[in-house]
Amino acid sequence: MVATKPPKNQVDDRSGIKSPSKDTILTPRFYTTDFEEMANMDVSSNEEELQAIIAEFKEDYNRHHFVRNDQFDGAWDHIQGEKRKVFVEFLERSCTAEFSGFLLYKELARKLKGRNPILAEGFDLMSRDEARHAGFLNKAMSDFDLQLDLGFLTQSKDYTFFKPKFIFYATYLSEKIGYWRYITIFRHLEQNPEDTIYPIFNFFDNWCQDENRHGDFFAAMMKSQPQFLNDLKARLWCRFFLLAVFSTMYLNDIQRKAFYASLGLDAREYDIEVIKKTNASAGRLFPVVLDVENPKFFAELDECTKHTAAISEISNSGQNKVLQTLRKIPHITAIGSKLINLYFIKAIRTDGKAEMVR
Repeated sequence: MVATKPPKNQVDDRSGIKSPSKDTILTPRFYTTDFEEMANMDVSSNEEELQAIIAEFKEDYNRHHFVRNDQFDGAWDHIQGEKRKVFVEFLERSCTAEFSGFLLYKELARKLKGRNPILAEGFDLMSRDEARHAGFLNKAMSDFDLQLDLGFLTQSKDYTFFKPKFIFYATYLSEKIGYWRYITIFRHLEQNPEDTIYPIFNFFDNWCQDENRHGDFFAAMMKSQPQFLNDLKARLWCRFFLLAVFSTMYLNDIQRKAFYASLGLDAREYDIEVIKKTNASAGRLFPVVLDVENPKFFAELDECTKHTAAISEISNSGQNKVLQTLRKIPHITAIGSKLINLYFIKAIRTDGKAEMVR
């Protein structure tokens, strides 16, 4: 929940406080899981790797990294108009996503303490990182006269239940795709410093390493549970989560292409690069990855973006809600159909039984 100068219908009775952005299928979500199943999980088969990653967490390489410096002094003054609007949206969504990770990891650490100490320690250290990221973003919001009410956000958001194995698939991919998103932006701005509209992007090089280490921890957990990776059901679920994460990012980013344009990036080209890199990374763990080189892959996603734009236009039309729903149905059906088509494009096996990931 963010404080700014919001539309009248988004202001509550607390001075300057804006209601949380309306949840859609594309907005950051808060998750919960089966803590009992997680507590009873035997990770001893890959304990050595898990302990090695925890030791790396304890080094806390970024403990002195997220410190604001004089680069921030007045750095927001030039961000005005539409550029300011899309940048504020970026900060809000990013902060919500990081805070969501903090809540999940902290609750896992609390529930697993004394029952599964290896996982509890790993989740506790990851929650430290996520809290640090969210706090840094929250401080950036204050430059724009914004306020994130974390307590209200915690209580007001709906929590989506995922079984532990689905938490593993989804969170592993979200951390790895986060790495590629941050490092791709950082490398672009390193080569094009004139596009660095705000100093927060200078922190992305170290920031993305936290995401990468978190992804490695989830990968190590999945390796300790071979049933999540070594059968037909696992291959089907891996394909599903790869497609879900990639399509959600793509539809989100194309809708917000103005933000990427403000950084000198083409949203579509950026997403294609990030998806291909994440797909290749996943191929080191998952038994299958998506054939993102197939011309149909991004062509179908492009069609989905057209329907998403139409749905957004209908939502903002001011028409009767029933009429809006009826007008949206063909577009929702079209998106579903195209995503099903993408799911059934022949996947690439990475476990030695077929073509290796490129």
